[in-house]
Amino acid sequence: MADFLAPDKHKQTDFFICDVFDTYKDDSASMEHPVFSLSTKPDHRMLMYQYNGNTIKIKPSYTGLATIHDKDILLYLTSCLMNAKNNGEQISNRVRFTAYDYLVSTNKTINGKSYAQLKDGLERLSGTRIETDIKTNGKEVLSEFGLIDSWHIVKEGKDGRMIAVEVVLSEWFYNSILGNAVLSIDKDYFRLRKPTERRLYELARKHCGNQVTWKIGLDKLKDKIGSNSPLNKLRFNINKLTETNHLPEYNISMENDIVMFSRKEPPKENNVPARLPKYVTKKEIEKQAKPGETYEQVANRIKSFKEVKNKLR
Repeated sequence: MADFLAPDKHKQTDFFICDVFDTYKDDSASMEHPVFSLSTKPDHRMLMYQYNGNTIKIKPSYTGLATIHDKDILLYLTSCLMNAKNNGEQISNRVRFTAYDYLVSTNKTINGKSYAQLKDGLERLSGTRIETDIKTNGKEVLSEFGLIDSWHIVKEGKDGRMIAVEVVLSEWFYNSILGNAVLSIDKDYFRLRKPTERRLYELARKHCGNQVTWKIGLDKLKDKIGSNSPLNKLRFNINKLTETNHLPEYNISMENDIVMFSRKEPPKENNVPARLPKYVTKKEIEKQAKPGETYEQVANRIKSFKEVKNKLR
């Protein structure tokens, strides 16, 4: 699996860097919706999709849409803020950090190109706008907001690299942190090379969660990913991914254009019971699980079925 992931560039992490390495966080809203472009080139399309009867538009600035790799900035800031919040510290939507800490934490090379990419990412994040038309009590409310309100390069070194950066998160994004609308993600997310792989992991994490499995049709998955590629290309890429199986935490399989995600290991917060019900095996649980069921629910359902079956003998 390691060969298909980017190298771990900072195995010997600086002890004094912000200690979020085991608690990376992602906001659940952008995990669910295709807010970020998957393109590796400037993307000036206006994205639009429907959700629960509402229209959501994502508008680019002159620098293009924010990309899935630009999102690393938000992941880092979310992780730092949640870490501080969980430790009882005061937080605000104005966050100051060092560029070096960010690059190390998100598994990026420390060079001039990475510092320039951070600046470009901040520009796209501040320029991308999201428009929604939410209908409430017969009235339609049109709203528009951004991902970050502003950013500042606080200090630059003699060689032109960023030393410190200050970002003001938008109210919309900051509220998800205040409301704990975030999920933990695996640190190997930052080692995924391809944008589509990152979106697949996010969706698996969001929907599989504590469930044993999550299934979705390929055409619907394409919409959730936000892919602009033909369906055949997505089918090909997922088939290749089923062979390498290098998504962190999740297995992926596909049959008749139905894509299934399953956890490689039970989630820490919902482990397989230490003692499974009598005559119920882990293999049975994973084979017979229905979408939305936890390990314990599947185990008890199988146990009940077997007990009834034994009584009828």
